[in-house]
Amino acid sequence: MSDLEIIDHIIEVPNFFLCPISLEIMKDPVTLSTGITYDRDSIEKWLFSQKNDVCPITKQVVVDIELTPNHTLRRFIQSWCTLNASSGIERFPTPRIPISKTQILKLLKDSKSPQLQINSLKRLKTIVMESEKNKRLMESVGAADHLKSIILRNVNNINVTSSSPAGEVSGVDGFDEALSILYHLKLSPTGLKSLFGKTGDFVETLTSVMQRAASLESRTYAVMLLKSMFEVAEPMQVTSLSPRFFEELVRILVDQISQKATKATLKLLINVCPWGRNRIKGAEAGAVSVLVDTLLDCTEKRVPEMAIIVLDQLCQCAEGRADLLKHGGGLAVVSKKIFRVSPVASESAVRILYSVAMFSGNSHVVQEMLQLGVVGKLFLVLQVDCGSNMKEKAREILKMHSRVWKKSSCIPNDLICSYPS
Repeated sequence: MSDLEIIDHIIEVPNFFLCPISLEIMKDPVTLSTGITYDRDSIEKWLFSQKNDVCPITKQVVVDIELTPNHTLRRFIQSWCTLNASSGIERFPTPRIPISKTQILKLLKDSKSPQLQINSLKRLKTIVMESEKNKRLMESVGAADHLKSIILRNVNNINVTSSSPAGEVSGVDGFDEALSILYHLKLSPTGLKSLFGKTGDFVETLTSVMQRAASLESRTYAVMLLKSMFEVAEPMQVTSLSPRFFEELVRILVDQISQKATKATLKLLINVCPWGRNRIKGAEAGAVSVLVDTLLDCTEKRVPEMAIIVLDQLCQCAEGRADLLKHGGGLAVVSKKIFRVSPVASESAVRILYSVAMFSGNSHVVQEMLQLGVVGKLFLVLQVDCGSNMKEKAREILKMHSRVWKKSSCIPNDLICSYPS
């Protein structure tokens, strides 16, 4: 039996004291723009954590997400609790006043002042880290555009190491804070799309951050923000990426600045490499060699899986396949990862071998595939329980070069007998 059920046996609780969502007495009643009052915790969870955009009672779309405290109702509830204290009912304390749009707008305005910028941004960062509600409130008042403008204005100063003159505030600190806040805002798809702008300057700016920022944290935030942006990007935004963009992503992988940055970079490459000439740009930036090295060194499963998926995409162009074959461990590590990472990685690895065998399978490559045990692994694919597409690709590879491989003493007789006709 709940506390409310016990109370009901002793004294009747007025219905309008109860939250329509939790059916518990409201500790902090707030009124939605639709006119319905809820307990703050319940409606914030409904709107922000569960990402609903309608009023639970009226089913109207909630346009204004700012919640208005119902002070009159709260005082009634507190008075009622006090009057019924003898029945075991505790008076709820007066809740802390939440941040408002007006306060956020004031902080954003103050952050334009060199003297007030750092303190204002630090306060905004505290606010954005407090709750999902604060994130959405900040987005609704245009905080993203304001933070973006700070980053654009200060990007040319991020590699300056000398201290600012006495009495001045360094723009570098403000830049780092603004970038951190913008990432932690976790913008909606609409908000992320707006970051691209009409000219794509912000993508170039974040590319410069990856290249020049002394702070590893800022480089990490830049690539993670780019990952989020390109998850909602338009095709033209994806196909117009510069070679420098790919060069800096490869640099992030080489520098291994953080596990988050590595995963975000690989996910970003997965999103952009299927488009246009991006595969060629990625290969020319040196991604293939770095990805092979990543597969050789990493034991954590998620990173190798994403690395193989990117490698699969890059090997669909001649430049990518050439770089794979130039790497001493390229074919061997791809073959080795089959059945050792995940079903998705295994299928991608077989597709890589198929691309090599189909489009780059000269006599030297064919012999190398045999000597490195790649052919034996392909036979194994046919014998175990795995996806039909994977089996079909392995079968096609074996048929492609069957005359060469059947003559080899490197393949056991039992495998030759089971060779597909």
